[in-house]
Amino acid sequence: MKKPAFKKKPKAEAGDGRAPDLSPEQSAAAGSAGSSGSARTAAGAPGSSGSSGPSRASGGTKTTQSFLAAAAVLAVVFGVAELRPPAAPAKADQGGTASTAQVERTAVVCPQPLQGLTGSTTLTAYTPPGTGAATGGAGWAADAAAPATAPTAAPSAAPTTAATPAPAASGGPDKGGAPADARLNLAKPGTPVAAPAANGDTAPGAGAVATGAFAPGFTVTQTTTVTEQRGLGLSGITCTPAGTGFWFAGASTAGDRTDYVSLVNTESTAAVVDIKLYGDKGLIDNDAANGITVAPGSSQSVLLPTISKGAVTDLAVHVVARSGRIGAALHAADGGKGADWIPASADPAPTQVLPGLPADTAAARLIVWAPPEDDADLKIELSGKNGWFTPASNESIHVKAGMVAAVDLGKITRDEVAGLRLSPSDDKHPTPVVAGLRIDRTGQNGKSDAAWLTGTVPVGARATVADNRGGGASTLFLTSTGDAATVRVTASAGTGGGTPATKDVEVPPGGTVALPAPEPGGLNGSFALTVETVSGGPVVAARMLAIPTKDVPMFTVQALRDDRSSVKVPQAAQDPDVVLR
Repeated sequence: MKKPAFKKKPKAEAGDGRAPDLSPEQSAAAGSAGSSGSARTAAGAPGSSGSSGPSRASGGTKTTQSFLAAAAVLAVVFGVAELRPPAAPAKADQGGTASTAQVERTAVVCPQPLQGLTGSTTLTAYTPPGTGAATGGAGWAADAAAPATAPTAAPSAAPTTAATPAPAASGGPDKGGAPADARLNLAKPGTPVAAPAANGDTAPGAGAVATGAFAPGFTVTQTTTVTEQRGLGLSGITCTPAGTGFWFAGASTAGDRTDYVSLVNTESTAAVVDIKLYGDKGLIDNDAANGITVAPGSSQSVLLPTISKGAVTDLAVHVVARSGRIGAALHAADGGKGADWIPASADPAPTQVLPGLPADTAAARLIVWAPPEDDADLKIELSGKNGWFTPASNESIHVKAGMVAAVDLGKITRDEVAGLRLSPSDDKHPTPVVAGLRIDRTGQNGKSDAAWLTGTVPVGARATVADNRGGGASTLFLTSTGDAATVRVTASAGTGGGTPATKDVEVPPGGTVALPAPEPGGLNGSFALTVETVSGGPVVAARMLAIPTKDVPMFTVQALRDDRSSVKVPQAAQDPDVVLR
């Protein structure tokens, strides 16, 4: 999301001939001072009557006159500044520290669905009811671009353009700022809206924007169901703001894996992107992964086998925009064993917490990347119902510098829900790492689906996930990373109606609590879940959406992160010395 933009006046640069911007009073005074200086200079100019050179008696040298004129202007500026002090900012702290303000615009990017012939994708948008003074605005989602080529059976085998900017729809934007061809429009905060995304393997990504009262906490969730063998499973992702760097851990080019990076550019300028792959032998150098140009308003999909060298079982992927900004996401599909989005990880850090392990986890595989500067020795801990503990026979993992290490954890949860934490084995030797965890659930018929967890950050003041279904399909996982905490869980009204419901949940210190998501009364359609920290220590959270389809235990897990609905605004203090610097 973007911070409020403040219009700045152009600065005067040395040699550009522009004067500083002044108020009307300053301009008049400066003009008067400048006229006086010019008159004195003219009186002493060569060729004037009574003098053949500069006249010292009539005002001194030109240097002295220029200095006096500049001093006169500075005096006027200083005086007006003193007479017209800046207005006091709203709700300013008496200590002069930053104040808090609600965001006025939020923008996120959703990846290309690439859902095959039998898949369908839904976009669900939601803004929690506001408590601030913001009014008006709009919330909407629209295709980032229109497909440029006919649908194909698989993603492009090379990083080529998959879409071109869509022409503007007739009629232009509506009065709320939403384009006429938007796929969905929010009617009001507090009520989610769902709509189908573009269909087909060349479907573009989507861009979503909220302004005014719709901006604080604006969230968009993309959910795809695929029933054909290629890409079988439920894939879900929370759309993220455009950025310049994204980390993913848990990708692969081995076996039946079909993993690809989705790049979506909703900006007005082109982006140049590098995709860096790391395996168990370090960085995989490939020129095809560098300098990928993503045109404005376009989407690209890049199959990982086209930019790696041979089959690599476990990969960490770093997407870097060397110019421009993009939305980046990584989708993993393991034949008929399952598919999902690999969420973007939190920034590399010595400690990573991964919430959301269901009790019926049939298999788990941990993938960790360490930076080239140093090895990492990490403790593996689980958060159960009574706090943190070390799982038997899986106490630690060693990761060589610049490489990826992986370990099979098996049925690590032992029929209890959990969160996983990696932390330095030696507190005096912290190494920032990136971590991902693949988890598999298997049905009684042996069919399975997979999901990927990643290191995340606490929910903070408030976090939301938009697409939840009734009938017990949604499960919420809450893990306290420190002291005991109390969180408030709110289920919104449904997309087709319903009455919101709220529940307070106590989370023990270091413990994990799983609960069926509270559902709104009289639910019609899908609904949103909002988690707020009421008291106590930090809490990380994840939501599992489980929708068994054709005897496959389809599921997807998304972490909930602080929605950054407010920003810190620095306070401005009057400083008369600024005109003397």
